[in-house]
Amino acid sequence: MSKLYFRYAAMNAGKSTALLQAAHNYEERGMKVRLFTAAHDDRAGPGIIGSRLGLQRQVETFGPQTSFDAAWLGSGWACLLIDEAQFLSPDQVRQLHRLAHAVSLPVLCYGLRSDFRGEAFPGASALLTLADDLEEMKTICACARKASMNLRVDDRGHRVKEGEQVVIGGNERYRAVCPSCFYSEASDPIDAPGLFG
Repeated sequence: MSKLYFRYAAMNAGKSTALLQAAHNYEERGMKVRLFTAAHDDRAGPGIIGSRLGLQRQVETFGPQTSFDAAWLGSGWACLLIDEAQFLSPDQVRQLHRLAHAVSLPVLCYGLRSDFRGEAFPGASALLTLADDLEEMKTICACARKASMNLRVDDRGHRVKEGEQVVIGGNERYRAVCPSCFYSEASDPIDAPGLFG
């Protein structure tokens, strides 16, 4: 039985690396996979899934108008892999759930659970509700505890607490932190050397 999977984590947990490894595993066995990433996430380049370890792959992109239906996808696919799944709409998540169960296509989604304010992304919220299999991927905070939250920082390393939910950036804009550091005022300015290097 196919499932909709959601692998979620804070920043820097290896989500893109795991997705690229999963694609490699399928393809090494002669199976065809389709890979997608969010159209507006161009950190590694347009339509490229890039891991912080240096692995990269050109893939298809999804945007608000993308419809994940069986006719559009075509047949012969062993698996559908989606990076930056937090940017899916709730309707797209429902479409992916339907694909997993109506046409027996495994769908593996990788993404963030929450934003820099500790609020759920709409796509992540829908995935947490509908996914048949949830897995938290682990990473650590600078204080050595498990990181499950994300901080956004400005050009000087000061914490940003308000603003648009989505601002594309990598290690220079975001930090994965534990809940204690997330709520600590010490994580606000640069004076938390372990947190901001």
